[in-house]
Amino acid sequence: HSLRRRQRQMCIRDRFILTASNFSSQIIYLTYYKFSCGKMSILLGPEGYKELLLGNEAVARGAIEAGVNVVTAYPGTPSTEIVESLAEVAENLGIYVEWSANEKVAFEVAFAASISGLRSLTAMKHVGLNVAADIFMSTGYSGVVGGFVIVSADDPNCHSSQNEQDNRFYGLHGYVPVYEPSSPGEAKNLTRYLFEVSEKFHSPVLLRLTTRISHTRGVVEYGPVNRLKRKASFHKDKRRWVLLPVNARRLKREALQRMKELQNFHENFPFNREWGEGELGIIASGVAYAHAVEAVGNLKVPVRFLKLSSVYPLPVKTIESFLNKVRQVLVVEEGDSFIENFVKALAPKDIPVHGKDLLPPYGELDTITVENAIRKLLRMKPKEPKKPVTVEEVPPRPPLLCPGCPHRATFYAVKMALRGKNVIYTGDIGCYTLGYNPPFEVIDTTLCMGASLGLASGLGKTVDDLIVAFIGDSTFFHTGLPALANIVYQQSPILTIVLDNSITAMTGFQPHPGTGFNAYWKPAKKISIEEVAKGLGVEYVKTLDPYDVKTFLREIRVAAEWVQKNKKPALIVAKRECALYALARLRRRKVKITTFQVDKDKCIKCMICVDYFACPAIFVKDGIPWIDPLLCTGCGVCERICPVNAISKAGKGVALYEI
Repeated sequence: HSLRRRQRQMCIRDRFILTASNFSSQIIYLTYYKFSCGKMSILLGPEGYKELLLGNEAVARGAIEAGVNVVTAYPGTPSTEIVESLAEVAENLGIYVEWSANEKVAFEVAFAASISGLRSLTAMKHVGLNVAADIFMSTGYSGVVGGFVIVSADDPNCHSSQNEQDNRFYGLHGYVPVYEPSSPGEAKNLTRYLFEVSEKFHSPVLLRLTTRISHTRGVVEYGPVNRLKRKASFHKDKRRWVLLPVNARRLKREALQRMKELQNFHENFPFNREWGEGELGIIASGVAYAHAVEAVGNLKVPVRFLKLSSVYPLPVKTIESFLNKVRQVLVVEEGDSFIENFVKALAPKDIPVHGKDLLPPYGELDTITVENAIRKLLRMKPKEPKKPVTVEEVPPRPPLLCPGCPHRATFYAVKMALRGKNVIYTGDIGCYTLGYNPPFEVIDTTLCMGASLGLASGLGKTVDDLIVAFIGDSTFFHTGLPALANIVYQQSPILTIVLDNSITAMTGFQPHPGTGFNAYWKPAKKISIEEVAKGLGVEYVKTLDPYDVKTFLREIRVAAEWVQKNKKPALIVAKRECALYALARLRRRKVKITTFQVDKDKCIKCMICVDYFACPAIFVKDGIPWIDPLLCTGCGVCERICPVNAISKAGKGVALYEI
């Protein structure tokens, strides 16, 4: 994705791009681009144009073709590229796009647009819907006016998440229909169509993606761009928009009636498909359908398929008809036994239904796993998977903070400053979760967004240890504010450290309320973390530069002693721009950054820079630390922690800490 972005920012003509897709099997697509000079978005191609898109980009294009008016999100992998892509073209197309403070706010902004008659979309990763669950459940009752698509990007196998939850159950729980595409091409077409479905039934719709749909590239054929000339107008209807019990009881009955109508509508849903012949039936949805088709192609056995894109409410008559044509059924789906449970309830007693008894109930599916499940049903010999590469053959490569990351300096200073004290470190979601790893090991808890402060508030009232809570700047605005208010209100003796790197770094550098920029990268009101903390009543607030390690280390000790002495909360803002983000900005300004080197004659081999600081740019050769100039970002923190001044600048230019 970053490569494609760089291509759009350069003058490129007649460039060949080779892209690998991990869609079920490794497929190589060779595409030929002809870009004109100047910035151009791949989402703005004309009708009939074919483009190789990420699944997320395909969803964005589908929204454009549907004439979406308002798009909101909070960044979260694997959903981020949807709104990132739309933000690039929003002003050209007259679409309002925003990165919201959190998913609940994003949902409410998009919902407000819908009930004003506009078409809107909100996108989030699966755990983001937990944050938005309160308003989500209410909209299932109230319904909508303009088409409203909610995108949930689930993450089987926890590639970048704390759980594997299957958000199809949200639809079941909230009276909201759920849909799944099986390829990027279908993702585009389904997204466009769902705006019509939403308006036809006055219902929000949930589009469930998974990682291998969101982050797979596939050929997408563009349809016409539909620019709807709608003017927002909110019509007051207290019986619908005010969910007092007297209204909610009636609205639930209306929601149940909508689901019955949707179930009938799904009997002829254009994205469902039955095909093939055979006594074995396979019911599949999403990317699992692609795995099943490929597995059957490998086996060359007769199978009858029922591909489902409308996964809730399921088309009961279609499934019953399908069951009457086969002798046994395998349900292939990624996530929990959602479709399987419904099919088992519908199946006659003489039709065995298999699913998670033959397929793993965790992680992602693959073709070989599905193929072996089919082999077992057909009493064929299982296919031996390829011999895995042994641990001894692969060098260890744990995830690391980037060279120059200010969080590394923060963790180093905190650990050194609080040595010998009984400390509980509560962590949060972001790059800084890597403080869990050696040599820092200053993360004792990480559960969900904002939980560092919530848990710290409770621990401060229940244990005698010093409580240090780490939270990022974006997360601070996301869900940190209510917990910090509670810490102040309850006067929990907590030392909060806000790791402010001036951007939402983990998901690819999106702005947030503390950056001073909006989704279009235009100036916006910048909210000060320090002023917010003071406004909430925190008496002890300081801003420190993590690169100034000695000062930072000293001030951490002072703040910890103040907290323990006064039994009140304190807050430190560790403020230093993300190194990668800063370097990109400085290179655009043609500022030359110097790297650092080790003087082997001065080095005493204490290994502090290696064992305690652990920068990826520092390695050991012949028993002496060396600095790789290709990895060094010039932050200079290693120079500042060396006890014998054996580290110095390697050439002309400025160190990052001098900027």
